[in-house]
Amino acid sequence: MKYLSLIGAIFFLSLQTSATTLCDNYLEKLPIQQGGRVKPLFVHSKEVVKFLTDKSKFNNQSPAVTFCKLSTGDQKTIDTIKLPTPHVEVQKLLGTSEKMTLAKEILPKANLLRGAYMGISEENSYKKALQKLMERIQLLNAVIDGTQWTLPHFGDEISWASLNEVQKIKKQPLSKEYLEGLTSEYIKRKTDHYLLENTYIKAHFTGYAMLACILTIIFLVLFKNQLYSLLFAATALGLQTASLTMRVMISGRAPVTNMYETVLFSGYGALLLALIIGHMRKEKLFIYVGAGYNLITLFMVIFANEMLDSSIKPLVPVLRDNFWLSTHVTTIILSYSGLGLSWVLSNMVLFKRKFSKIDKKDEKYYADLIYTSIKYGTVLLAAGIILGGVWADYSWGRFWGWDPKETWSLIVLCIYMAILHGKYTNWIPASRFIHFTAGAFMSVMMAWFGVNYILASGLHSYGFSQGGAVFLGTFFAVQIIILIIFKGKKNA
Repeated sequence: MKYLSLIGAIFFLSLQTSATTLCDNYLEKLPIQQGGRVKPLFVHSKEVVKFLTDKSKFNNQSPAVTFCKLSTGDQKTIDTIKLPTPHVEVQKLLGTSEKMTLAKEILPKANLLRGAYMGISEENSYKKALQKLMERIQLLNAVIDGTQWTLPHFGDEISWASLNEVQKIKKQPLSKEYLEGLTSEYIKRKTDHYLLENTYIKAHFTGYAMLACILTIIFLVLFKNQLYSLLFAATALGLQTASLTMRVMISGRAPVTNMYETVLFSGYGALLLALIIGHMRKEKLFIYVGAGYNLITLFMVIFANEMLDSSIKPLVPVLRDNFWLSTHVTTIILSYSGLGLSWVLSNMVLFKRKFSKIDKKDEKYYADLIYTSIKYGTVLLAAGIILGGVWADYSWGRFWGWDPKETWSLIVLCIYMAILHGKYTNWIPASRFIHFTAGAFMSVMMAWFGVNYILASGLHSYGFSQGGAVFLGTFFAVQIIILIIFKGKKNA
């Protein structure tokens, strides 16, 4: 009996040693098929670990290593991984007070969570928290079961099989040499193009671009010479150009197919427009505004992970026409960039007018700068709506259908055309014009975010996302408060 126990202990130890040898950083390049496309294991494992733990890494190791250890039965990893449980009611249900709870304590209570979820009829934060936790449990179980691995199998053509199926085909445990061989064979038969996504993620373009925007604003404030600020602005633009270009090369489409990409592209477009308009007008204030708006969008794409999903996914059929995608959607988002510049400018003037003195001449000058931004944005928006109508006729057989996205785009266009007309005819004085343009951007946010996060209906369902209603409500509330508080004018 003692010998049998000893043999069992040795066998268990050999499995753990095998998992330790198998799970290493070389796995980051392993090609897998997930989400309808081929990508490196590093990319998929990073998305999985991020979703499970709300962190980019677990135990300060590569996500691919964590993913491998979970899938190959490494008990230490399975026993120590924690899932987020931030909701108080969920904590009470699980009998804990921790915001991060061990998965091994949650998994046996899956039926309890499911029962609590089914017992809630109304959509509230508790129900959403339960749903998110159950999704995490389901994904963790799939990773542990090995069904999240889909490895290439080479015959006359490349097919894909789950980790469990591959082990049945091999009839022996996986080895480092075998998995490295899969990577080499795939690259030999196809290309190493799929590895570009690893480079893209590890380059952290958006983080460095955000730093460049911060330095742009700092150098504008500290130095009269614009050379350094322009260099940092150009650096931010270059980094974002590289980021967007690589997303295009990876996905094979224009980088404007989800909320993450539209926010990123909007900030990029705003900085580009600001530098062009600033150069034409010989006005450095546009550099401030472009860098400021870009900084806001970069902050969102980096930190608003719940609201903006950065993963690259296959397109729905209606979006697979790259010509229309590259013209209609890109033009619409660039229009938001121009209108975003007018929004930042307007709020800057409101703050300046409240906390310092500006004369009517300055007010008129600022209004003229805002007017210029709106003209660019409105023209692009009108062009985008027309292009969208042509695409709709091509895809759905009708030019216009009063879809929520279409309707709100038209509302935005009408609002800004009315503001432009009022300014041109002097019906709207400069002081009121600044207020109107600051408030008008709320219509853009409704068309851009509101249709996706609040209405969530219509033929543009491919653009919908989860979450974001709180963000949008907060934006509206803050903007309305600013308009009310800064209503009074303070002219010299």
